[in-house]
Amino acid sequence: MVKRGYQHNFSNISGGMYDVVGRERKAKTMVAVLTDYFQSPLNELTLLNVGSSTGLIDNYLSNHFQSIVGVDIDDPAIEHAKRTFHKTNLEFQVGDALNLHFPDDSFDVVICSQVYEHVPFPQKMLNEIFRVLTKGGVCYFAATNKLMWREPHYNLPLLSLIPRPLAHLYVRLTGKAKYYHELHYTYWGLKKLVRNFHINDYTLKAIRYPLKYHTDYMIPPGSMKAAVAMLIAKNFQWLSPGYIWVLEKPTT
Repeated sequence: MVKRGYQHNFSNISGGMYDVVGRERKAKTMVAVLTDYFQSPLNELTLLNVGSSTGLIDNYLSNHFQSIVGVDIDDPAIEHAKRTFHKTNLEFQVGDALNLHFPDDSFDVVICSQVYEHVPFPQKMLNEIFRVLTKGGVCYFAATNKLMWREPHYNLPLLSLIPRPLAHLYVRLTGKAKYYHELHYTYWGLKKLVRNFHINDYTLKAIRYPLKYHTDYMIPPGSMKAAVAMLIAKNFQWLSPGYIWVLEKPTT
C-alpha cells in the first residue's frame, strides 16, 4: 500500500511549470473570471496563490492586483520564482497549503488552480483557504474531474478511474512514474470538498464565451469540441472534465 504524502519538487517532474505561454494562459483566464465576478478593477485586492510553483502565474497577476503572495511546498520552484521575478507587490514563500502561516481574514482572493489532487488532505487545504479569506472574499478554484477519459498528468487513458493498485502498476509499466500520486474527485466529491463556500460556477461561461475568458486555445469557437463541451456542461455537469468555480466565503 502506497502512502500519499506531500508531492515535493513537482516542478522537476512536470515541465509545464516552466511553460510561460501555458501558465500565462491560465492567468489570463483567472483575471477575466475574477474581473467579471467583481465587476470592478482588481487593483485594490490582495491575493494569495496556493500552489504558485515557479511564479509565472503570480508574475502575470501582479499586473492586476494590489499585492500577491505565492506559496508552494516545492523549494526549487519557489527559488526559481524568487530569482526570476522582482516586483514590490510580489512575494514568494515556501509553505504548506495545509498549514498556511497567515492570520485569519488576510486575503481578498485565493487562487487554488489544479492543486487539490496533489495534496494529501484536500479538505484541510480548503479549510485553510476558507480561514485566511476575508469575509465575502473568494477562491478561484479550478479542478479536474475524476470521470475523465485521459488523465492529464501522465496522458494515460482511464488512469484516474481504475483502482489505485492497478493505477500504480499502470504508471510503472508505461514508464511514467513509480506510483500514481494524484487523487481526483468526482463532481459530487468536489461539491462536498467546497461545501463551506457559495459556488459561482463559471464553467459554462468559459465554454460559451471562450474569447472573453481566454479559453479559446482549449475550446475553439464554433468547433465540434465546443459544441460537445457545451452540451455536457449544460446537461451533464457531472461528466465535465473540469470546472472553474469562484467560491465565495459567506459574510456571516
